[in-house]
Amino acid sequence: MPYAHVSIAQFLAAVGDRTPAPASGAALAVTAALAAALVELTARFSDDADALAEAERRRLRALELADEDAEAYAAYLRERTADTHERTIAVPQEIAETAAAVAQLAERLEREGNPRLTGDAIAARLLAGAAEEGAARLVELNRAVR
Repeated sequence: MPYAHVSIAQFLAAVGDRTPAPASGAALAVTAALAAALVELTARFSDDADALAEAERRRLRALELADEDAEAYAAYLRERTADTHERTIAVPQEIAETAAAVAQLAERLEREGNPRLTGDAIAARLLAGAAEEGAARLVELNRAVR
């Protein structure tokens, strides 16, 4: 079942289970999705339709990436090929890129959005920044694996 369709409690329990996936990549993707949701909230109350549409698109993609990351890692554990190894790099790279885009939106809304939602924009920026940094580090670590 896609992570987008499980409860927060179920996802957290799955991350904490003694299984290879979901793990850090999926957790970082969900963190980026949570940041995007906060951007959506801020954009909605700021009457910023463009930011709202982009944040929603990024949130949905980040949730897909959570599943893709878990699948990529599981595939790599089953069959250690160049293709499966490359996927363990490509998916976290896209998570980092998605999170970076969310952080940029959040930063703009922090400056230009509804001042009553500045705290939400700040939280979104910080969460997205953490997801970006963590996913970029996963890319480095996975590149080093041979």
